[in-house]
Amino acid sequence: MNRSAALSLMHEYTPSDALRKHMYAVEAALRAYALKFGEDADTWGVVGLLHDFDYERYPNPNRSGTEEHPSAGAKILAERGYPEPLRRAILAHASYTGVPRDTPLARTLYAVDELCGFLVACALVRPSRSLADLEVSSVKKKLKDKAFARNVNRDEIRQGAEELGIPLEDHIQFVIEALRPMERELGLGSAA
Repeated sequence: MNRSAALSLMHEYTPSDALRKHMYAVEAALRAYALKFGEDADTWGVVGLLHDFDYERYPNPNRSGTEEHPSAGAKILAERGYPEPLRRAILAHASYTGVPRDTPLARTLYAVDELCGFLVACALVRPSRSLADLEVSSVKKKLKDKAFARNVNRDEIRQGAEELGIPLEDHIQFVIEALRPMERELGLGSAA
């Protein structure tokens, strides 16, 4: 998998800096889990970079399983020669597609997607605006606050950890640690 080609494609389709940062975060989390699970970090990273690349151009407010995001993106990826397992993982991260999360990559993408966005939101409201001092207990407290980052699906965060077979606390800690080295790229910490 070629990261520079994936990055170019993501930038071509994604004008929003916020969505790009989200995909960088998911890339970092997937790379870290790939190393933990003995998988190919480059391939998993490319999936992170591309999982939402079609989101702005092909929004899916009706949650169609076959049209718009992520189906439109999967078709574009097929045309560009991206392998079927990668495309299936991307399709499976949206439950409404009906594509089963039957591979470690698909389960992990689903598990980190919502969590990455939530962790960045948690960091942004800290005085430090950083992941460096973000604790699992703070994240769990924010998960209970339905008014905080209300667009983040808490059930998907919990279900993702369950599908990975990892306790939620351990999953949160692992992803925090995966994102810490790149907090500048995510607009956090001293870069904010």
